[in-house]
Amino acid sequence: MAEYQDMQSTATGSGVTQTNKVLRNTYALLSMTLLFSAFTAGIAMMVGLSQGVALIMMFAAIGIMWFVLPRSINSGMGIVWTFVLTGLLGASLAPMLSAYVAAGMGGLVLQALAGTAIIFFSLSGYALVTRKDFSFMGGILFVGLMVVLVAMLANIFLQIPLLSMVMSGVIILIMSGLILFDTSRIIHGGETNYVRATVSLYMNVFNIFIHLLHLLGVMNDD
Repeated sequence: MAEYQDMQSTATGSGVTQTNKVLRNTYALLSMTLLFSAFTAGIAMMVGLSQGVALIMMFAAIGIMWFVLPRSINSGMGIVWTFVLTGLLGASLAPMLSAYVAAGMGGLVLQALAGTAIIFFSLSGYALVTRKDFSFMGGILFVGLMVVLVAMLANIFLQIPLLSMVMSGVIILIMSGLILFDTSRIIHGGETNYVRATVSLYMNVFNIFIHLLHLLGVMNDD
């Protein structure tokens, strides 16, 4: 009996150590990729990156995320491709950020950055401190993403400003839920690959920033 308890205690300790390692590596890589994105965005703004090139970069990043990263996620190249992905996404924001700055709304960009940071640290911190299991949210969030995707495609033809605002708000809520969900998966051993965890959290932060900036821009116009 004592041997069984010792084995169980050892297994539990090993699991906690592994979880802490994944968390530590995830947040370290996430920090570096966010800084790298900011760097590439700044460089792209300085050279005056065009909307067309930015769109190509966005599609290239999506291609890497869907087709390249899954094949290299368990190797050192996974980290390299993660930086390529986040660098492209950061640079693709340049035309939008330049437009805000040129319109005298650079302050809104800083507000969006601050708001995004507050949302991420608050929700991720809550999941870490409480250690609650948010896996039940997976199905709800997936359905929400599908509904938003359909609405976005429809609004390409409808061009309804109010619908665009509502979608941005909903996307922020969904991405906030995904921060809880993704952090919870790491804590409870559902995600053991820190590269994949980093990409998931990065995309949550990236989308929150874009849509929070959009909402702030619309409200500022009013």
